[in-house]
Amino acid sequence: MPVSIREAALDDLLAILALERDEPSAAHWSADQYKTRIENGCLLVAERGNRICGFLCARVATGEWEVENVVVAADFRRQGVGIALMRALVARWQAANGSAILLEVRESNQAARALYEKCGLCETGRRRAYYNGPLEDAVLYTRQRLN
Repeated sequence: MPVSIREAALDDLLAILALERDEPSAAHWSADQYKTRIENGCLLVAERGNRICGFLCARVATGEWEVENVVVAADFRRQGVGIALMRALVARWQAANGSAILLEVRESNQAARALYEKCGLCETGRRRAYYNGPLEDAVLYTRQRLN
């Protein structure tokens, strides 16, 4: 069964929070923070059947789209959910004539890094010892609009 991607609605908040809580490495936010992204940013959900199986959240400001959180349910990983979410974000960014997509990821998160590179993002820098538990560098990725 294919995955479908859509913009999140307020009714999706409980499912988004549940997915996030099940993923220790995710950024943990309040319902109000997700509500803000639904109203003033980009919050996409992936559905298979009637189940929300992933989400992607991005802050949008002056043409730059910063990916802040990507979560895929454990039993849906390696099934194309993450790439579907990223491709949907890229399509929205292009339609909005955005200037850049930015994100940071743990150096050890090879699966996420490969996903971002498949979607046209390039490594552009590091933040040394940025993450705790365990202490680890953040790798910065960017995709610039081609003129």
